[in-house]
Amino acid sequence: MLDWSIEVLAGICDRVVVAVPPGHAHEPDRVAGGASRSASVRNALEAAPEAEVVVVHDAARPLLSADLLRRCIAGVGEADGAIAATPVTDTVKQADPSGRVVRTLDRSSLWSIQTPQAFRADILRRALSVDDATLAAASDDSSLVEAVGGAVVVIEAPQENLKVTTAADLRWAEGILADRC
Repeated sequence: MLDWSIEVLAGICDRVVVAVPPGHAHEPDRVAGGASRSASVRNALEAAPEAEVVVVHDAARPLLSADLLRRCIAGVGEADGAIAATPVTDTVKQADPSGRVVRTLDRSSLWSIQTPQAFRADILRRALSVDDATLAAASDDSSLVEAVGGAVVVIEAPQENLKVTTAADLRWAEGILADRC
């Protein structure tokens, strides 16, 4: 799955640095991952001090399209960051710890956030220069950029930019890739 994303990234980005499990950083532009997702991003960014714009992408989203990647990078021209997302289509409820519904959220302004996420490198470096506990608590890197005052815009992603977390997701991704070939 990693190779599928790297192929798209390498066709557009000047350099692709990959955070891998500790002990597996034997190839060029492979760095040891950290204790959390954002710690891994910090490690990869440290390996690319020349970067002015940074793209963060999860290997679990192997169906990255060149169009979506280009649109996220272009979005950095209008903000500090641009993140792939899809509009929320389900009704979303907020519940208390006992499971009792507290309120129904207005889904018309809600987005499900994905990767790629593109940022001005300077603001991402500042956002990642926090303690490890803050990094571990972050759900994504855009939330860290937002926390330091950065402006982030959403870029609508196609439904095919799915995250592979189950065997069913993998079968769906394989079917989409088969249709592309």
